[in-house]
Amino acid sequence: MRLTVYLAGEIHTNWRNEIKEKAAALELPIDFVGPMEDHDRSDNIGEEILGEQPNAIFKDAAASNFNNLRTEILMKKADLVIALFGEQYKQWNTAMDASAAVAFDKPLILIRQEAHHHALKELSRKAHATVETVDQAIQALTYIFE
Repeated sequence: MRLTVYLAGEIHTNWRNEIKEKAAALELPIDFVGPMEDHDRSDNIGEEILGEQPNAIFKDAAASNFNNLRTEILMKKADLVIALFGEQYKQWNTAMDASAAVAFDKPLILIRQEAHHHALKELSRKAHATVETVDQAIQALTYIFE
């Protein structure tokens, strides 16, 4: 059995590579998908497809339409979602993706530091599992295949 796992969260650090490398080292049969990690492409995709927009608000709206389309398709095809709330960047997209996973009835593993317990308490209760580290998320994935 292979699983497809959607990795939701900020795109500025290499946490996705860490999960992918650890899963590969354990030979877990997992295919990973996620948001567009090329920040410039993500910000400009609306204009790439629709042409130049009249201002930054329209540019963001156009890009958001295509990014939301991509996210919804990939997340709905995924068997599981892992959402990481990191420590450095604002986590609005992570919150949106984790909430979408709940709305799509996708199993959700939430990675968040203990310091974010209070801010994410409701979302943590909706997740199937809440952990504090990437290693704990890998352990959860490993357990699925035992």
